[in-house]
Amino acid sequence: HEREHDREISELAAKHQEEMEKLRAELKEEQRHLLDELRQQMAATHRAEHEQAQLQSQTLHSLELEALRLTLNNMHTSQLELTQSNLRKEKETALVELREMLNDKRAQEVAILQSRHQLEWEKIREQCLKEKEDL
Repeated sequence: HEREHDREISELAAKHQEEMEKLRAELKEEQRHLLDELRQQMAATHRAEHEQAQLQSQTLHSLELEALRLTLNNMHTSQLELTQSNLRKEKETALVELREMLNDKRAQEVAILQSRHQLEWEKIREQCLKEKEDL
């Protein structure tokens, strides 16, 4: 029973590890996708602002481009931080749910194993009593 229990625990741990790797890959892919979108948005915004700035004088042009660059950097930084925070929260939530699910499953399996053990013990006890009576 102990070996079977250890095997089941090992299987659960392997499954947990596999699910964790899957979640990490999904989170990494989602983060890459969001970064690509941000880069595209930044590039589109930069092109539009650059065309507008070319119509203005050179001094105004330089000042506006610097202001826009700082704004975009701040927006980009803020969006990255927000994205990372959201991904971290999602990951933590997923891990908590997975941990709870695995704990519930383990508790069920432990209860099943205890029940089996009790039944086998009763069976052996009855067999011993019968053998005593026969003797």
